[in-house]
Amino acid sequence: MPIKTKVSLIALSLSFGLSASTMLGASAVAAPTSTSLSSPSEPVAHKAESESEKANALFESIFMENVMASPISQTHLGIKTDYDKWDEMGDTADDAALARDKKHLAQLQKINSSKLDRQTLLSYQLLTQKLQQAIKDDKWRYHSYPVNQMYGGHSQIASFLINQHQIGNVEDAKAYISRLQGVPKRLSQLQTALEVRESKGIIAPKFVFPYVINDSKNIVAGAPFTANSATNERVKDSALWADFKRKMAKLEISDSDKESLLREAKSALVTDVKPAYDKLIAYMTKLETKADTRDGAWKFPQGDSYYNNALARTTTTDMSASEIHELGLSEVARIHSEMRDIMNKVNFEGSLAEFFKFMRDDEQFYYANDDKGRQAYLSEATALIDTMSGRLDEVFKVKPKAPMIVKQVEAFREKSAGKAFYSNPSPDGSRPGTYYANLYDMKAMPKYQMEALAYHEGTPGHHMQIAIAQELEAVPKFRKFGGYTAYIEGWGLYSEYFPKEMGMYSDPYSDFGRLAMELWRACRLVVDTGIHAKKWTREESIEYYVTNTPNAKSDAIKMVERHIVMPSQATAYKVGMLKLLALRDKAQQALGDKFDIRDFHTIVLKNGPVPLDVLESEIDLWIEQNS
Repeated sequence: MPIKTKVSLIALSLSFGLSASTMLGASAVAAPTSTSLSSPSEPVAHKAESESEKANALFESIFMENVMASPISQTHLGIKTDYDKWDEMGDTADDAALARDKKHLAQLQKINSSKLDRQTLLSYQLLTQKLQQAIKDDKWRYHSYPVNQMYGGHSQIASFLINQHQIGNVEDAKAYISRLQGVPKRLSQLQTALEVRESKGIIAPKFVFPYVINDSKNIVAGAPFTANSATNERVKDSALWADFKRKMAKLEISDSDKESLLREAKSALVTDVKPAYDKLIAYMTKLETKADTRDGAWKFPQGDSYYNNALARTTTTDMSASEIHELGLSEVARIHSEMRDIMNKVNFEGSLAEFFKFMRDDEQFYYANDDKGRQAYLSEATALIDTMSGRLDEVFKVKPKAPMIVKQVEAFREKSAGKAFYSNPSPDGSRPGTYYANLYDMKAMPKYQMEALAYHEGTPGHHMQIAIAQELEAVPKFRKFGGYTAYIEGWGLYSEYFPKEMGMYSDPYSDFGRLAMELWRACRLVVDTGIHAKKWTREESIEYYVTNTPNAKSDAIKMVERHIVMPSQATAYKVGMLKLLALRDKAQQALGDKFDIRDFHTIVLKNGPVPLDVLESEIDLWIEQNS
């Protein structure tokens, strides 16, 4: 089934070039550089340049105004202006964001778009579209679960402080302590947001609450929150206390200053953080009694309209829920057929379901469920990424300079966190890109899926695409640090696929793992639309995954629960990948011997994340210019 993209935003050339770069090592590569946007045959008049400069200055102003309204965003970008604060949360903050969007849209409309150069015109159209959609989508501001097992204000506090708040001096340490002292206000605003939704009948399904309550309890478990006075045995440090102590140990200041800061942090944890979490836990425990087992977005006010809008935003296409559902069923059948070929290749006798059970249960496919096994997993994942990094010149002319590490998901959130995910590097180079592997249940992380997972989350997947986007020159920041899910996750899934063409997945079981990962994403099309448009239950949805994939049941449970709290998000992967493959096939057919996959990848990556129709326009222009 073809992927139908929205009406194209722009049919003009986007002449931003990226230079070839030479690999300097697994974690250090040359930065991409930009070339002139104007074509020698089409000189840009001075007045047009002035209008483009005016527009780009406005893009920067709009981006920075939004960043400076968000201390959390500032920290992500390495800005320390409000390093001691949290974002405001709730209707007042949402109203302010809406007002900014309307003001920014009015400012943009004063730009004479007919006088913009091609790259600036694209930026203008993308930002205009983003603002128009944000204003239109404000009517859905309550159609969400501010806390759930995937993300939320309760878990963000700890994960953000641990992973984002760096301490390089005394001022940074004091800012960390101020953020600890700000936790009561932060969680109070979070509770208000939950109460507003409660009044509108928007309450997370019942399964969500044990995760949220448990994660919240984990954050305030251990020293200095609790002590074993009866036995005088040392209590393990809590996640936040351990993090602050670790960061302080690296700080080169006097012992007396260190002790003073440690006392302040300990006091903030005990007198501010603990009571705030206790209050949230009490509220969540009470709210749980009002929760039910209705799982789909159809239960929201105007739920069908909300979900259709969410699909359009996620996929950047006009595909209906029914079309996406049917596409998923078709892809599941195709992948099952390819899996049978591998089953025959390894001489397995039995049905595909029996092969799934073998792959799911046989101990040879798993590392030990202990610290040694977890370390072995991390080491092998790193080795896979290093091997791929050494061969990037075969398929890329541009590579990121930002380094990347592989890291285990922290203990306080590993029970509820997803299987794997990626965290961006900081623009200033102080924080590397990070591939997080969730090793809580080693039976959910089979060896045969390691290769595809490493390629998706690391190199050449999210780290390549996101780091390159952040390092682009002559592209405004809202494009460097923004994103379109279908493009980003489509690239991630495509990055699992094309290494096979490079000779990777030499072990047929690893190739099966690649197909298993793709199958998982195909099933997502079926199940997401099943839950939110066809009223499938949580149990029916779990059973679909268990029946049609080799993954552990724990994987199926987590995935279905993710579908439920993030309507439409999981449809992006397969829709985006199929569009990339279709565009690549189109270019290969048109260009023949002139086709170079390295150039194709440059065209895909050179403008940062874009809607799929914009990407198609760029590929079409490339074909036209090289035919």
